[in-house]
Amino acid sequence: MNINELFYKDSYLTTCTSSVLECRPSKKGYEIILDRTVFYPEGGGQPGDRGFLNNIPVKDTQEKNGQILHYTDSPLEPGTSVTASIDWNYRFDLMQQHSGEHMVSGVIHRRWGYENVGFHMGADVITIDLSGELTMEDLAEVEQEVNQAIWQDSPVSILYPSEEELAAIPYRSKKELTGDVRIVEFPGTDICACCGMHVNRTGAIGLVKILSCEKFRSGVRVEMLCGRRALQYLSNIWEQNKVISRALSAKPLDTAKAVEQLQQEVNEKRQQIYAMEEAAFAAKAQELKDVGNVLVFLENLNPEGVRRACDLIQNSCGGRAAVFSGTDETGYKYAIGHPGGDLRAFVKELNSALMGRGGGKPFFVQGSVQSTRKEIEAFFN
Repeated sequence: MNINELFYKDSYLTTCTSSVLECRPSKKGYEIILDRTVFYPEGGGQPGDRGFLNNIPVKDTQEKNGQILHYTDSPLEPGTSVTASIDWNYRFDLMQQHSGEHMVSGVIHRRWGYENVGFHMGADVITIDLSGELTMEDLAEVEQEVNQAIWQDSPVSILYPSEEELAAIPYRSKKELTGDVRIVEFPGTDICACCGMHVNRTGAIGLVKILSCEKFRSGVRVEMLCGRRALQYLSNIWEQNKVISRALSAKPLDTAKAVEQLQQEVNEKRQQIYAMEEAAFAAKAQELKDVGNVLVFLENLNPEGVRRACDLIQNSCGGRAAVFSGTDETGYKYAIGHPGGDLRAFVKELNSALMGRGGGKPFFVQGSVQSTRKEIEAFFN
């Protein structure tokens, strides 16, 4: 541990006074090096700190060749005395996410032996890639155990063991480590080698919420949130659920049942509409029996309805059946069928003349046009 890396002495330290050792231009603006800093540089899956050097914004912090680089859009003269101040809300959010991820990964490793093979701390959610398969039911148990451990508000330990001490510690690590190793321990849930910033007590994480679990390569990818982000996410869901609750006249905890009932009613109505449409299509097909080529306009049909109507009519009229549905303002969907015929040249000409697009099989095509009914009728006449 470098004594000038003050963030490792105290992850809750937000400011310090420093002197500018070097300032040089870079692709990101300017790289400023201080004699000591509270700014944590990106590492261990955790983004670098943001904040200010006096009144100059620091937009990112990185480490290169053993130097901590503070990226700014304005220069500072070497020798300048500055007050370095991190964006604490940004840092604490990342600490909550990182610490919660450790506890979740640790419990999964203990229960199933799976390794955390990928970790990304995004602006919205954090993801963990695991080396084995889990279900949301499995993760619900993990979430419960981790939250119980969080609420015990146990102290988080940071250790720098000797090689002999390290050999006796059952810690997680993605690779073989040598030299000085920083060990972070969350009592009862995780012991892991990590260079990132963490809360000093588990209670500071607040809560963990696991959002999803999807198959990813040979394992799964888990999305989760911790602390303030988890609270905000659950608050947003609650606000949406209140709107649904009012709309369905259901109690907030009964909205799922109300939605299921509504879906059942909608499906029943769809079946009724389908049956009525089929009867209307059959009647129209009978009306046009053996008349040859026909052009038909029907109201309020979706593309599937247009197809079904055309299918019945083409098998009845004895020629080419063209069915359109829509309005002059929104355009028209079409289906054209001619059993045993070849519509390719005809449809190409139609699309060109009526600002349309579509295609299909030689004897049956579907598409849409952006023309008026009069223009469509004129083309067919």
